[in-house]
Amino acid sequence: MHDFATSNATTWLRSSGIGVSGTATSGYPARIIEAVEQLGVAIIGYGLAGAVFHAPLIAAEPRMRVAAVVTGSDERAKQAQAEHPGVRVYASADELFDDPAGIDLIVIASPNNTHADLALRAIDAGLPVVVDKPFAVTSAEAEAVVAAAEQRNVALSVFQNRRWDNDFRTVEHLVNSGELGDVRRFESRFERWRPVPKGTWRDAGSADEGAGILYDLGSHLIDQALTLFGPVSDVYAELDSRRPGIAADDDVFLALTHANGTRSHLWMSAVTPQLGPRFRILGSTNGFTIDGLDPQEADLRAGRRPYDGKPWGATTPENWGTFGAGEIQQKIPTLDGDYPAFYAQMAAAILDGTPVPIDPRDAIETLRIIEQARGA
Repeated sequence: MHDFATSNATTWLRSSGIGVSGTATSGYPARIIEAVEQLGVAIIGYGLAGAVFHAPLIAAEPRMRVAAVVTGSDERAKQAQAEHPGVRVYASADELFDDPAGIDLIVIASPNNTHADLALRAIDAGLPVVVDKPFAVTSAEAEAVVAAAEQRNVALSVFQNRRWDNDFRTVEHLVNSGELGDVRRFESRFERWRPVPKGTWRDAGSADEGAGILYDLGSHLIDQALTLFGPVSDVYAELDSRRPGIAADDDVFLALTHANGTRSHLWMSAVTPQLGPRFRILGSTNGFTIDGLDPQEADLRAGRRPYDGKPWGATTPENWGTFGAGEIQQKIPTLDGDYPAFYAQMAAAILDGTPVPIDPRDAIETLRIIEQARGA
C-alpha cells in the first residue's frame, strides 16, 4: 500500500497555479490559500478528457497539483507545459511507471480499451487511481480492477462527473425529497446533431474496443438512472449506426425497468436534428422538465476555471426547469453544478481516509447493462 504518512505529497503555498508572491503563473485565477499538503497527480492522456475535464479540476483543488502528463503528441505536451508550469511530460505510460517519484494519484484519461490495464498497473504500483468513464470495456475487466484495488487497499474511483451537473443535482433533489410523488417514468437525453463523423477513435473504433455512443454518453445516462432509482430488472435496447463509415453505434435508445417499478427511457445520439428535453420526470403528483445542458463543460472548453470570482455551474432563470402538474406549472431554480466536488472528495479519500467520490462497483453495474444492451 502507498504510505501517505511518508508519501510524495508536498506542502506548497499555491492556488490554481500561483507562486508564493500571488502572481498567476498558469492562466488559472489567483486564489491565496493557506499552505496545504498537496498530492502530485499524473494524468495519462491529454486529449479532451485529460486537458479539459481532469486537469483544470485537479488544478482547482488546493490539495492537488498536476505533476505529470502522459501524451505522445508534441502539441499536447506543449499545451500541458504552458497550462501547468513545471509539469513532467512523458511520451508513454511505461516511462511514467518507470519514474513515479512525486506521484500520489494516477488519473486515466486514455482511450477506453486501455483503462483496465492501466488501472491494474497503477494499483500494482500501490498508487490510488481515478479512471475516466467507461471504467472498462467489460464488466469482467471492471471486476478484476476492483478486486485488485481491494486486495492492495488502494483508493479507486471512476470519474462520473455528470452526477454533479446542475440539472441532475436538481432532479436528484426533487426525487429524494418526494416532491414528485412516486416516479413512474424518467426520460433522459444526450442528443447531438453531428451528421459528419469527426474521424476519431470514438467514431472509427468498434464497440468491442469501447467505441460508440453507448459507451461514451450511455455511461453517464445509465449511471444517473441507477443513482436515482437503483437496480435494473429488465433492459430493452435499440442500437444503430446511422452515419457512413461508423463501426460502432451512434444512435441508441435504452428502456430500463428498475426493481422499484420506475421506468427509465434513455436516448443518446449524434444524429438528432431536433433535440429533446434533457430531462423529463413524471411522478404520481408532479412532473419536471428541463432543457439544455449544464454549463460546466462549455465553460471548461472555453477556458473558464472554477473559482474565477464568478458563479460556477450556475444557470440563469430563463434556463430553469418547469415543475408542476396540469395547469399549475412554475419555473423553479436550478441547483448549481459542482464538478470540483469530485477531486475535493478524492483528495479527502486519500489524505483523510474518507470514502471515494464514486464507488467503482457502481461502474460494474453500468457495464453489465451496456453488455445486456449489446447482447453480449
